[in-house]
Amino acid sequence: MNRKPYTFGRFRVSLLLSLLLSLSAPIRGETVNIAVAANFLSTAQQLVQAFSQSNSHNILISSGSSGKLFIQIKHGAPFHLFLSADTDRPKRLIEEGIALDDLKIYATGQLALWSKHYPGIEQGLEALDKNHVTRLAIANPKTAPYGAAAIEVLASREPAYDGVIVQGDNIAQTYQFAASGNVDAAFVALSQIKKLPQGYYWQVPHEIHTPLHQGAVILKAAQDNLTANAFYDFLSSHTAQQIIRQSGYLTF
Repeated sequence: MNRKPYTFGRFRVSLLLSLLLSLSAPIRGETVNIAVAANFLSTAQQLVQAFSQSNSHNILISSGSSGKLFIQIKHGAPFHLFLSADTDRPKRLIEEGIALDDLKIYATGQLALWSKHYPGIEQGLEALDKNHVTRLAIANPKTAPYGAAAIEVLASREPAYDGVIVQGDNIAQTYQFAASGNVDAAFVALSQIKKLPQGYYWQVPHEIHTPLHQGAVILKAAQDNLTANAFYDFLSSHTAQQIIRQSGYLTF
């Protein structure tokens, strides 16, 4: 069942102003720097393209693991929005006074076990008991929520996986390990492989790992940036939510 995204936090006067202005005229001329979790990069690019149809602006996207982007923001990186792969880090930015007191869950990610050449991977964790998956890639669980979820999934099985586990710096690198053949399979975001013409995957049931709710916040440096506020609101629009669902995410 699809429902509208929810937000919490106090109502922001600047947001109201941006909404009123966006109803009266296209927003022009501002630059927005968005820090985007690696799993959401291609979807964010589609959203920017859709947003650009009614707004003149310059939106720049920087992508990486949520943990590394979080550290960069804490050290003063000049971002206006943060689209994380979790909600914990955006909440911490709010608690530390770096982000506005308003968190939006813009998507819920889906984890997949993917192999470019091994059709048996569709059996799920049973496939790991066979000799076809001797090298398995996951994203760094310390900085990437999808990597932390993969660890939970592996911990749910008996016996423990006894092959080699290779860690990617982020979920994009993890996918590349499997796509290039350096590993036999990888835990990736469903959004990365859903539309690929080649490969096999098992969509991991949500019940065996912490939900991958992905949160967005506006950083305080951007509280008066109308384009940043408008793009933040756009994430909840019907158009944006449709793009997000088509990319392989769940929405509320």
